[in-house]
Amino acid sequence: MTSTETRRTKAEDIKQDVLDEVDGALPGSCFERVCVAHVHSEDSDGPPNSGLLQTSCSFTPKNPQRMDDNLENLCKTSITAENPVEAQKLANNYKFGFRKWKSHVTERPFEDRSDVVKELYSSLTSLNHRQASDGQSSCSLFTCGNVFYVLLFGWWVSLLYVFVGVLMTLTVFGIPYGRLCWSMSCYFLWPFGKSIKKVSVSKPVTRLNVPQENLSIGVDDHGKVSTPLLLPVLEEPTEEPIAAPDDERYWRRLRTYVWLLLGLPLLVVAHSLLCLISWLLVFTIPVAKMSTKTLHTILLMPPDCVYISQSTEAQEHEDQVILCCYHAVNIYYYKYSVDGINVFAVNLLPLVIVSLVIGYVDQGNQFASSELKFAFAVASIVPLSYYIGMGIASISAQSNFAVGAVVNATFGSIAELTFYITALLKGHQQGKKCLEEIVKAALTGTLLGCILFIPGLCMIIGGLKHQEQRFNSRSAGVSSSLLFISIGGVFAPTLFSKAYGNLVCEDCSNSTGSNTSGSFMCRNCHYDLSENNSSLFHSHIEPLVYTVSFLLPMAYLIGLIFTLKTHSHIYDVHIGEGTGGHLGASVHWSRWRALLMLIVATVLMSTCADLTTEHIQPILNHSPVSQYFIGVTVLAMVPEIPEIVNGVQFALQNKISLSLEVGSCIAVQVCMIQIPVLVAFDVFYDVGFVLIFSDLHLWTSIFSVILVNYIFMDGKCDYFQGTALVVVYLILLALYFFAPSPAGC
Repeated sequence: MTSTETRRTKAEDIKQDVLDEVDGALPGSCFERVCVAHVHSEDSDGPPNSGLLQTSCSFTPKNPQRMDDNLENLCKTSITAENPVEAQKLANNYKFGFRKWKSHVTERPFEDRSDVVKELYSSLTSLNHRQASDGQSSCSLFTCGNVFYVLLFGWWVSLLYVFVGVLMTLTVFGIPYGRLCWSMSCYFLWPFGKSIKKVSVSKPVTRLNVPQENLSIGVDDHGKVSTPLLLPVLEEPTEEPIAAPDDERYWRRLRTYVWLLLGLPLLVVAHSLLCLISWLLVFTIPVAKMSTKTLHTILLMPPDCVYISQSTEAQEHEDQVILCCYHAVNIYYYKYSVDGINVFAVNLLPLVIVSLVIGYVDQGNQFASSELKFAFAVASIVPLSYYIGMGIASISAQSNFAVGAVVNATFGSIAELTFYITALLKGHQQGKKCLEEIVKAALTGTLLGCILFIPGLCMIIGGLKHQEQRFNSRSAGVSSSLLFISIGGVFAPTLFSKAYGNLVCEDCSNSTGSNTSGSFMCRNCHYDLSENNSSLFHSHIEPLVYTVSFLLPMAYLIGLIFTLKTHSHIYDVHIGEGTGGHLGASVHWSRWRALLMLIVATVLMSTCADLTTEHIQPILNHSPVSQYFIGVTVLAMVPEIPEIVNGVQFALQNKISLSLEVGSCIAVQVCMIQIPVLVAFDVFYDVGFVLIFSDLHLWTSIFSVILVNYIFMDGKCDYFQGTALVVVYLILLALYFFAPSPAGC
């Protein structure tokens, strides 16, 4: 092959590498090109294709002699967002060691939101003119969600209004309110397509109008101006609005106080219950809005001012629409947020209070069992993990690289570390090794979940929407290699102990009953590392553990410095055109508020972890499955639920590279931060934590890393590859499910 053909082949390979990088939406080496990628800060609110990373590249011919030198050129990724804070948050998603965050940290201008999101925040006061004009309201209103409302809420709310109406009618004074309750009963049985208006009465007024075109002006004989004595006059009837009836005398009538004391309290209880249930169901939040509007506005108005009609009816007066609802269920309410906090995190926050109350007040388990307390304590970790993630993203987006790196490195693993340290302390106080083995199982379960389950689930969900998703294979290879090195360092003491440790079996019996012949059955075999073989452990294994625990955080720190400081020019963060009007966008959580939330969430996390370890022992003692299984599933993956949700959202937006980085980032933090911290904690406060894992933990982790490296090799994925990862993960869980219980449990 000639040199020209060689250069041509090399140029084609370089061009293919560049295209792979563009598909992967990550910066990398390029061939003298200018690449600009626009990352929209909230693609889920935009049009269907706005979730894609928009990238444009231009290639410039080069001198072949300089080709090898220019292979090191870096492609800058330009991130476009509404404001600098969001741009910084998006840039952090692509940086090494930073946890990926999907939700907004600033308040997005409402006018820039999509129609779907605008409808979520509507106050239910606007008429749907499109449906009314098209005559399709009766057809479109009969939906499964509206029928679900009638079966779950409508019938009993309607019956309650009938009861209150009869009660008010019997008082004679409250007959007007009785008629109002009957109207509201019909409304709440099927409120869709109806509108509640505040009547504004107008009185007829006749105005005299003199047409100017009929006015003739003349001059008499004496030079004076004269006008006709009789001019044509037109009478034009008009209406002038006056105050609504009884508005001024509402609080002076006896029937008002009869209503406030007798009828309204029952409806307040009913609407409060309706609002609570519909809000907790999330997708029925329109029912909660409708109930709230009724409670604080409609039921406190004079009954003569309330008028209920079909929204398709022509308006005779300019009445004020108070309430108009067309659908009781909206599946897009999973995007709804309160002060930047997702509605699911808001709804799960009361679990923390409930778990603390039943955990510390009911010490004797008189009202709640240990299993129930354990379930509440574990479930409380989910919203607290979300608040910690929101605080980390808010502080990092508003700070420089040093502060962001420190916050991510410390609070990024605080949820897991609080549980691990609490469990080790409990186990040391009880003198049992069971909780130490559970901690090791949770560490391994987190690694397996981040290596196999999270990427596999994201590939499946993203592959159902996108036929094939591409990512930068070289960047993914770097992450996978780093992960392999991390796991190799963590399990190095275990491999060393297998090579030089003494195998000891505590229970061996002869199957034939003879002392000289027959096979022996041995149980509880392990490597003797401490008491009976202290020289091996203290002279060789323990120094190796400390060495590894020192090198792993140093590698993490070097990676942070590389991506955030020395090579930060790789990320060309700037504000795109047309976003200058939002430079002063308000942040949901300021730095001090985010820091306060981090501290509070961390304290609550420690209390929930204490309750979890306190009430896990009865479950471990009476569990029909292996205690390993509890550690690698519940205790390992529950704190990572917010991260899993972020990864799935990235995959749906065709940002599979970020989805893969979600799991890799967590796994790297487990190996490079959490495990060294546990080793350091054992040095200062001896809890008996030894960095020696069982054979099951060792081989499952190594096999998982090898499998992921093989799948990430080609730089593209689909739902089949994701299914393969999830199936392997489930097979490994089956191994833990049927594995014998660890020592001490």
